[in-house]
Amino acid sequence: MGPRGAARLALAVALALGAAGAALGLRHRARARAPRGGGGGGLTAAAAGGEACGGLRGVPAALGNNTHQCVFDDLSGSVSLSWVGDSTGVILVLTTFQVPLVIMSFGQSKLYRSEDYGKTFKDITSLINNTFIRTEFGMAIGPENSGKVILTGDVSGGSRGGRIFRSSDFAKNFVQTDLPFHPLVQITYHPQNSSCLLALSTENGLWVSRDFGETWEEIHKAVCLAKWGANDTIFFTTYLNNSCTDLGLLELKKTSDFGKAFKVIGTKIYSFGLGGRFLFASVMTEKGTTRRIHVSLDQGETWNMAQLPSVGHEQFYSILAANDDLVFMHVDEPGDTGFGTIYTSDDRGIVYSKSLERHLYTTTGGETDFTNVTSLRGIYITSVLSEDNSIQSVITFDRGGEWVPLRKPKNTTCDSTARSKEECSLHIHASYSISQKLNVPMAPLSEPNAVGIVIAHGSVGGAISVMSPDVYISDDGGYTWARMLEGPHHYAILDSGGLIVAIEHTSQPVNIIEFSTDEGQCWYRYAFSKDPIFFTGLASEPGARSMNVSIWGFRGSFLSRKWVSYTIDFSELLSRTCEDKDYTIWLAHSSNPSIPSDGCILGYKEQYRRLRKSSVCQNGRDYMVTKQPTVCPCTLEDFLCDFGYYRPENQSICVEQPELKGHDLEFCLYGRRELLKTSGYRKIPGDKCLGGESPSRQETDMKKKCTSNFLNPSQLAASTSSTPIILAVVAVLLITVVAGVLIIKKYVCGGRFLVHRYSVLRQHAEANGVEGMDALDPGTPASKGGYHDDSDEDLLE
Repeated sequence: MGPRGAARLALAVALALGAAGAALGLRHRARARAPRGGGGGGLTAAAAGGEACGGLRGVPAALGNNTHQCVFDDLSGSVSLSWVGDSTGVILVLTTFQVPLVIMSFGQSKLYRSEDYGKTFKDITSLINNTFIRTEFGMAIGPENSGKVILTGDVSGGSRGGRIFRSSDFAKNFVQTDLPFHPLVQITYHPQNSSCLLALSTENGLWVSRDFGETWEEIHKAVCLAKWGANDTIFFTTYLNNSCTDLGLLELKKTSDFGKAFKVIGTKIYSFGLGGRFLFASVMTEKGTTRRIHVSLDQGETWNMAQLPSVGHEQFYSILAANDDLVFMHVDEPGDTGFGTIYTSDDRGIVYSKSLERHLYTTTGGETDFTNVTSLRGIYITSVLSEDNSIQSVITFDRGGEWVPLRKPKNTTCDSTARSKEECSLHIHASYSISQKLNVPMAPLSEPNAVGIVIAHGSVGGAISVMSPDVYISDDGGYTWARMLEGPHHYAILDSGGLIVAIEHTSQPVNIIEFSTDEGQCWYRYAFSKDPIFFTGLASEPGARSMNVSIWGFRGSFLSRKWVSYTIDFSELLSRTCEDKDYTIWLAHSSNPSIPSDGCILGYKEQYRRLRKSSVCQNGRDYMVTKQPTVCPCTLEDFLCDFGYYRPENQSICVEQPELKGHDLEFCLYGRRELLKTSGYRKIPGDKCLGGESPSRQETDMKKKCTSNFLNPSQLAASTSSTPIILAVVAVLLITVVAGVLIIKKYVCGGRFLVHRYSVLRQHAEANGVEGMDALDPGTPASKGGYHDDSDEDLLE
């Protein structure tokens, strides 16, 4: 998730009525289904295997009295939702209708506000003077519970600047402010001080406000990309030849005093990015045909060259994930292969080791299935492209130390992609499947406070199947899986995992929501409306603590369409607050309780206090994950393959890379040549094991100076400016708190700016509002549609 209180539509998937035809029409269900046209409040129940289940009483009455309908009776082509603050109940809904004409376009917006989690809405369009709001800029919500909101209005072409509407009281009131520039992308907040703003102008100028947008100041011109850094630092690239398209010729600068002084910290820059405590720069080499990654731990004051392969013009780097002590870096293979290699770093971000070969990362679409399982530490899922060009899923439980196939779920048979009907594995559908327009409405889902739960679409066989998938759930972080629902669904996690809701993915109108109180074992079906709607998205408050879920859709044809939402409050159904007796102690990563090392991952084991599946109660908003860690002795599983070594697929030992056999392993560190003597292993960053096995490893100072002149250190000097200069912001630094560690995760969907607080329910088959969209092409204006299709962009987020 984004910062606490960041507003984003947790599970919005846009679905076109016209585009949802044959490709989305397959449904496979084993259980009896309530009639689609049945009366509201109807209920049926069945277990995942088809048998009857019980345990809940008075469901129709409890939910029927707490199902709230809202109809938005205005001309509207799309609906946008945004949560304002954390646990405030405030939601903003922006409906828009726009018709492009020959010379100009006609548009209409309506703004609605709810204070009760979407149960009722009030039309507050008059607060923004009935102005048409530009939906491509999103609703910019301030960090934490600041209550700040910024909307960007549309102005006539001849105006001097743009127009914004600002609110500091959770959208109760708005102040209109005319800007001295036209914004190019969404205005971005300082991560810790919501009164400080950055904005990029259409003329590549960066403007800064320190009073929440009331006044603005140009601080630099000719800026291509800018980001907030630590404290008040702003990093940005500038062009020298009148174009941001001159990648590899840009300068990287920083200011720590809002533009009073600037310092050049790099030249020959192709792109840059921030992840955890690391600052990365992709720098052109002297040859001008290849580039290398450089890393800084002191905000650009000093740099080290990462021990990664260089890439050419047809290749790219991408930071898949980064926290304070580990980086997952994808390096594209030469040629249009569609795959590359994942490398993992040491705690300095300098020395890298091969983690996974043939990692699927398409150049035609720019999609990767790399997924962080946030419900348990150390776990990631992704896809590899096999030699026969089939796509297979793999999982790591130790931060990339070893990757293995996902276990075949019990009571399932292997499909036609498997060589054997009994020996196969589970394959997960993620971003790549969605980009290929398969019948997959959602990517995998996990939440930090829903311990161990992972929900994903998948198929069971030898590789990912193009057939309509089922929904699978894991309650132990991905070690074991079970089929949860037949056919594709939209799903959401509520009440810290105590409640899961789902709606069938179909082109037909729906009026049934399914829910489970035992982590997907038993499902209840509730008819939320007598009249079905064309469903467009499930909306629940970020953080998975809410007991409310909103079902969004529409009725009618294109010209008479009315948006409608149904908000269901489950708190009366699960009215009992969970007690100590409702919880049990669970050992994470456990596979063999008979051995002392059972549960040891990354040097320690953790016992969690988890809700019993049989308990029908409410965790509540104040629920906190509690765990008890115990340090473990070291084994080889606590070590990554060292620089120059890798683990072949399905093997646990590290072997030397063939191309490096017989060569001294040297690298440059802080200006000194270092010689590495290793037995092939290095401790995983963040691993806390003590004693036990300790493979030999030694870095020896060779007493030789070394420098990387790619950054032109002679030009890295401080400079001041007596005149205002303009800076450009093209991206937002997205901070995600996962198990107490700051994680910056990169999802590549081709968007040119970040809209992690904003999602759109549109009537087309593309999924918008994906958290973390931020490509690094600094010369292209903001655009939410489409996918990353420039294979030589470096995605350093």
